[in-house]
Amino acid sequence: MATGTRERILEAACDLIASDGIDDVRIARVANRAGASTALVHHYFSTREELLEQALLHSFDRVADDRFGGKHEADASATAGLARMIDECLPLPGLQEREWVLWVELWLRAARDPALRPVAAQLYERYRDWVAEAIRAGIENGEFAAADPDSLAERTMAFADGFGVRALLRDPQVDTERARREIAALLADELGLEHGALG
Repeated sequence: MATGTRERILEAACDLIASDGIDDVRIARVANRAGASTALVHHYFSTREELLEQALLHSFDRVADDRFGGKHEADASATAGLARMIDECLPLPGLQEREWVLWVELWLRAARDPALRPVAAQLYERYRDWVAEAIRAGIENGEFAAADPDSLAERTMAFADGFGVRALLRDPQVDTERARREIAALLADELGLEHGALG
């Protein structure tokens, strides 16, 4: 029960960070959203800063475990798997957009707080390995042309971050569909696929 209560508080904090921004999150509002008392929140988190930091880490641990932690889903082909992964890397409406807002909050905090930088680096390493594994699988089964999976994964992530931020900011020149096309074109060119093969 205690674990469930703590996670409920962290999820409430994540929701409020994503909707209102980290600076406007207060313990009383987190407690209200979680259906808990402020005393109970303080039982788990001694300060607001500890709560906010733990909420971000909770969000990224969950996402990393769900997305990067296990084997790739059973797709019809490596190409289909890579197409699905492109979608998972973008701030699509709903939970993925919330995750992106929290990721941007972590970037900002890590830029100011060196103690959080190893967390961000670890998440990026898991992200890169996840993408590189999918590329490597397609090369090994003959679907993709030879490439350096780790290098291409890094460039794919850079594209996803750059275009994803612009889509998140509602840049009129870059929505999630254009971001998807640009990432798919990069990968298709590098892996010897027809344009359109990745969706």
